[in-house]
Amino acid sequence: MSNRIIAVTRKELASYFSSPVAFIFLGTFLFVSLFIFFWVESFFSRNITDVRPLFEWMPVLLIFLVSSLTMRQWSEERRSGTLEFLLTVPVEIRELVLGKFLACVGLVSVALLLTMFVPISVSIMGNLDWGPVVGAYLAAILVAGAYTAIGLFVSARSESQIVSLIVSILVCLALYMVGSSTFASLVGNFWGEMLSLVGTGSRFESINRGMIDIRDLYYYASIIGVFLVLNIFSLEKVKWATQGVKKQHSLLKTATVLLALNFIIANFWLQKTNLVRVDLTAGNQYTISAATEDVINQLREPLLIRGYFSAKTHPLLAPLVPQVRDLIREYKIVGTGRVNAEFIDPRDNPELEEEANRKFNIKPVPFQISDRYQAALVNSYFNILVQYGDKFEVLSFKDLIEVKPKGEQGIDVQLRNLEYDLTRAIKKVLYGFRTTDSLLASLQSPVKFTGYISPKIELPEKLAEFAGGVETVLDEVSSTSDGKFTYTIVDPRAEDGMVDTIDKTYGFRPMVTGLFDTNSFYFYMILEHDGEVIPIALPENLSAEGAKQSIEAALKRFSPGFLKTVGLVTPPVQAQNPMMMQAGLSGRQFNFVEQKLSQNHSTTAVDLELGTVPHSVDLLLLLAPENLSERAVFAVDQFLMRGGTVLLSTAPVGVTRTQSDLKAEIHTSGLEDWLQQYGVTMEQKIVQDVQNEPYPVPVRRNLGGFTVEEIQLVDYPPYVDIRGDGLAEHGITAGLQQVTLNWPVPLVVEAPEGLTATPLLRSSDKSWATGDLVVQPDFKTYPRLGFPIVGEQKSFPLAVLLQGKFPSYFKGKDSPLLKQEAPEGEDAEAEPEQETYASIIEHSTGAGRLLIFASNEFLVDTTLQISAGSGTERYLNSLGVIENTIDWSLEDPALLTIRARGQFSKTLPPMSDETKMFWEYGNYVFALFGLFIVFLLSRSIRQKAEQRYAGYLNATV
Repeated sequence: MSNRIIAVTRKELASYFSSPVAFIFLGTFLFVSLFIFFWVESFFSRNITDVRPLFEWMPVLLIFLVSSLTMRQWSEERRSGTLEFLLTVPVEIRELVLGKFLACVGLVSVALLLTMFVPISVSIMGNLDWGPVVGAYLAAILVAGAYTAIGLFVSARSESQIVSLIVSILVCLALYMVGSSTFASLVGNFWGEMLSLVGTGSRFESINRGMIDIRDLYYYASIIGVFLVLNIFSLEKVKWATQGVKKQHSLLKTATVLLALNFIIANFWLQKTNLVRVDLTAGNQYTISAATEDVINQLREPLLIRGYFSAKTHPLLAPLVPQVRDLIREYKIVGTGRVNAEFIDPRDNPELEEEANRKFNIKPVPFQISDRYQAALVNSYFNILVQYGDKFEVLSFKDLIEVKPKGEQGIDVQLRNLEYDLTRAIKKVLYGFRTTDSLLASLQSPVKFTGYISPKIELPEKLAEFAGGVETVLDEVSSTSDGKFTYTIVDPRAEDGMVDTIDKTYGFRPMVTGLFDTNSFYFYMILEHDGEVIPIALPENLSAEGAKQSIEAALKRFSPGFLKTVGLVTPPVQAQNPMMMQAGLSGRQFNFVEQKLSQNHSTTAVDLELGTVPHSVDLLLLLAPENLSERAVFAVDQFLMRGGTVLLSTAPVGVTRTQSDLKAEIHTSGLEDWLQQYGVTMEQKIVQDVQNEPYPVPVRRNLGGFTVEEIQLVDYPPYVDIRGDGLAEHGITAGLQQVTLNWPVPLVVEAPEGLTATPLLRSSDKSWATGDLVVQPDFKTYPRLGFPIVGEQKSFPLAVLLQGKFPSYFKGKDSPLLKQEAPEGEDAEAEPEQETYASIIEHSTGAGRLLIFASNEFLVDTTLQISAGSGTERYLNSLGVIENTIDWSLEDPALLTIRARGQFSKTLPPMSDETKMFWEYGNYVFALFGLFIVFLLSRSIRQKAEQRYAGYLNATV
């Protein structure tokens, strides 16, 4: 940059600061920005640790502010007659133009710098990702540069500042509107996407979220280049008025046109490339992850990803279509020929629409829309098909989007973790396409099957037939496994010491068919792979097909890719009886959890009263269990002994709700003695914490003898907010910033030898536990929190993970499955219809896991609805910790890695109203302080300049 450009820039900046123009501009910019951030976008009500509200309005705000700066740059020169003189000074026109351009952008940069206390204060309040902040400031400067170039060109074409202001605003506003979602919804997806490439606002959003793309950078550079070139040319034409028409004038005109066209055309060329992209976000959440690449690399046949998007759709869905297209194209690039990407509007292709409806059950969804003429319904497609061979998965708009409250009346529609959803769908079709043979072939080392089975003559008749079916299946699998599957069947009593060995190693004891049966036998099966042992349960269907299903279910446990099955145990339906509903009480329902899990896993309801867990279940999820019988406890116990994972949400205290009251009561799960076997006890106390999530509770006010009851959102200590040090560094908490446990109880864990206990969630050191089971706050007596702080304030463990070699609770006891209730009446002597083969595995092999969350309520539908209704997104983290737990427990690191990439809500920590006011008014004070510093600096620079000029004058005299 030449010294003359710097000199012009300094002169223009000095002219700004020598008058009130600069301070009016800076003050207006700061006032509007902070007003939008704290009031219009309701930063504290939004409750997210980011500064996107500060920049969402920036492309529009800068239109008016930058136009007010540029309107006088050339118009004033033309009006006052100084332009001709300025063009005769020994400074090139391009240097004058660049100097004025840099001065305007420099003033905008100062204004942006004065807003830096906003992200600084947000980072102090919570865990701020600085990547998008850097992108947002860069995008704001680029937008300001584009608007400045446009404003300078318009100013050079008119003598009137008002005309320059209005025309600049109209041109910049047109560039912004052409790419907006409002305009795009009028012309359909294809043209809307094309126009978004021209819009300054749509390009701004890409950089604002933290993704720096060379195409977006060049877009703004091309606008700046085109209008600066036109600005230089328009000023050159002023000089020609005194020179007459010359040959070089036509050459300059041609060069200007060609240069401007090159700036424009290069945008179309760059749009087809992915040359340079930098993801500034923490965890690179907008970049295809290595986990997804690993999944794509496993493809052996072409994978089809087809997007069904209607040209006319809901205005809130239309802006999401380009984002979906971009990510699907990334899959195609990573797939290098193995992934085919298609995007169609089914209404334009009747054959594909018929296929979508008939084969894939993809149907249009009616959306209510309105325009300036009428309100109407539009039937629109918004689906993604993932097909591999004859297997396919369909993602509808309900699977792809999240609807969040925005302000008091509006909503914000965003994509969910799209990469997670797509990769999950790919894994489903990929591993659903695989056979048992392909699974064995993918394993690095062989799998060994061992059956500890007594001779058929000692077995009951049905088991003897089943043993033959098992051998048939083993022969088939072994013959096609290419050496990856071997099997051995041994009679434990045929070898000396074998009985004691399998008892000590696997906990296998002799089986009997009845309490008084003296004929015992063995029928146990295990699979071994790389030191991991998985016992195989007897299937309900004692046939060759049942044997194959049991063996395949155990084989899938060695592969993280296969679709896993989660067994759900929820309170009985009869708890939701009509009398209870009439009284205003709501039983515990878990529809939200079931729907969430069904999106990513195969789920099945488990009846523990049968005394066993189906062999297909990989993880058993017990939510607020109630009064489990001995048979039910036995089913849970033996599932854990077989190496399964048990996830338990329970506490000895439960809460019931009416329309106007909360009531705590003692809750019995039936698992109390079973948990004590592993050193876990729960106190009948409720943990309360100063760090908590607000809760809408009835508050009574006395108005001169008349009591008014109203619902208020108040701090609620029993809603324990866990964040920071309270979240253990573990795969289960990966990506989580905060979790709320509702009405939790303290966990006391003294794990016996052979087990390790890992606390996962802890309350803050300002929490306490109270045995007074009062959950209705009393702000009259305790105005600060509604509850008294009793006992010692310290941190309490609220969730724990147990791993290792679990001893069975039923070791040395008779199997509950053999205890039949005595029949009554004529059939008292009747035999049971189905023979029971009772076995007890007395300890696990070390593969089992037990996770305990000390709360009955944190996943209940009502609790999640209340949290969502209060305008926060904490409820998503409660669901997220369960999904993380399942992915980690089922050893699916790919999905867990993708899920953890910044997709959970980074909520603000709980703060009092006084603290919120401190930060808000602190930003106002800092803005004023920044303006004052700028004033002092400008005044100091001006005084030094005056002294320097005075020195020059004195020297000449």
